[in-house]
Amino acid sequence: MVHPPGNPGRRPRHPRTGHRRLPHPDEAALVDALRADPRAWIDGLSTVAESPDGVITAHALITRCHIDDTPALALAPCATLPAHQRAGAGSAAIRACLAAARTHPEPVVIVLGHPDYYPRFGFTPASTFGIHAPFDVPDAAFLALLTHPDHPIPTGTVRYPSAFGI
Repeated sequence: MVHPPGNPGRRPRHPRTGHRRLPHPDEAALVDALRADPRAWIDGLSTVAESPDGVITAHALITRCHIDDTPALALAPCATLPAHQRAGAGSAAIRACLAAARTHPEPVVIVLGHPDYYPRFGFTPASTFGIHAPFDVPDAAFLALLTHPDHPIPTGTVRYPSAFGI
């Protein structure tokens, strides 16, 4: 099952909650910091996948970033419990999160990720749109997805929320 985490009025859960086995324990702290930033956090763009017994197996988060001064979206962090990797939980959480992102006005989602994984969701190298990372990264790993191809595509350098420490 894939859905927004938690209930209205209750703090959303992250896969690390009750599961200290995630490969990157700093991800839960990043989610908390992003949630605390009203310029970055967008309600409805945090999605979890749960196993039939209610264990959160994967999480995907999209927050607001900027391309130069134009609002855009950033997909990060995404996490899947190791025992549930390669079973579709992470992909399901990401697909649901991207579907929700299409209901928002920002025209593009960027992600820094594996160039063999993210194209399955429609991501292509961000540089083809004139979008660049604020750090050195292989072109094939800094990707963009147009959520509204009929809208103008911003160009420039991505500015992440301060929680990313960039």
